[in-house]
Amino acid sequence: MLRHSDSRQKGTTHVTALREAAQPDGRRLRARVEAEAYVASVCFKHGPPRLTGVELEWTVHHRDDPRRPLDPDALAAALGPHTPRTLRPDSPHLPLPAGSAVTLEPGGQVEISSQPAAHLGDLIDAVTADHRTLCLRLDEVGLTLGERGTDAFRTPIRLLDTPRYAAMERAFAPIGPDGITMMCATAGLQVCIDVGQPGDVAVRWAAVSSLGPVFVALFANSPVLSGQVTGWASTRTRAVLGVDPARSRPVPITDDPVGTWARHVLDTPLLCVRREEGAWDAPSGVTFADWIAGALPTVPTTTDLDYHISTLFPPVRPHGYLEVRYLDAQHGGDWITPAALLAALMSDRATVEAVVAACEPVADRWLPAARLGLADRPSADAARTVIDLGLRALPALGLPPGAAAAVTARLTRTADRLTTLGRPA
Repeated sequence: MLRHSDSRQKGTTHVTALREAAQPDGRRLRARVEAEAYVASVCFKHGPPRLTGVELEWTVHHRDDPRRPLDPDALAAALGPHTPRTLRPDSPHLPLPAGSAVTLEPGGQVEISSQPAAHLGDLIDAVTADHRTLCLRLDEVGLTLGERGTDAFRTPIRLLDTPRYAAMERAFAPIGPDGITMMCATAGLQVCIDVGQPGDVAVRWAAVSSLGPVFVALFANSPVLSGQVTGWASTRTRAVLGVDPARSRPVPITDDPVGTWARHVLDTPLLCVRREEGAWDAPSGVTFADWIAGALPTVPTTTDLDYHISTLFPPVRPHGYLEVRYLDAQHGGDWITPAALLAALMSDRATVEAVVAACEPVADRWLPAARLGLADRPSADAARTVIDLGLRALPALGLPPGAAAAVTARLTRTADRLTTLGRPA
């Protein structure tokens, strides 16, 4: 299950001061089977599904000119005691008043990561309060949050100078521009849900994974990058999938998600290797399994393996719970609808199985969904069924009346539009 400590220390995709320090702690790993067992134990924590968390990310802009490069001093002044140590090493890095941690992406994108909550209404209240606090602090120094899943105004430039991000930029550069775009010009919405009981893991994995293209189409919100209309409904999805296929592609849907993920982790090339001094660049093509077999002069530890897992960016990442990473950032409070829909769809076994059946035909349509959004007919057909399933399951979430009404209204409008689009001309 999601735990408060897991959410804060492992649930985010960002580098904290702990991860930025080269630490040789952890048990040494001398055999692949030992490493795979460790991955299974830390990435799939079983228990009744009861907790939900979210991570909201935004690009940040100067209010008077959103095209102006972001001033790190202004950002640090706005965040004050909440500033991550990746920007100000001497910061106390306090959580926001309702408990959300503030982190930063390489381009200065701001993220707030909630505490996990047993009731979605409590989660909404806490995140809404922390979002409001963040907006007020930014406004005081003339900064504002972006409204899209990509930076619509600026060319991607790395703001944070850390060994990890420097190594990442160098590793991605030969592949193409998607690496620097993903690192510095994208913003996402992540929803974290429990893995579930052992007997339900495979079907929950299949449901949350196959929902990806449908949710990409439903909530695409990144048609512009660096001042240019890209021709993609979700430019963010296209960029993330293009970063490094071994690292960012969807993990296959199988009857053994635990074993599939463990093998994927061990067979993915290293992105960076922490060192006490010097650059963190990893030897090209060396996987974690190769490291165990002696490809590097040191013996890897479980701490090294934890760090390696943090450098994998698939649409769904097991991290003690299931970290759903395929949603574009939404404007304002619009994040509540996709988060609530996902929670409803994963709320009981019968609904989860119906989701798998509805989404199986489109489970691999990541790029068509990202390019066309709901104009991709197969994704739109599946989306109608998914919304219907979600609306039927929504009352069981116990949302506050206002939030329930708003989510229901938005989903109903979308369903009506899809029905109209699906009628013969």
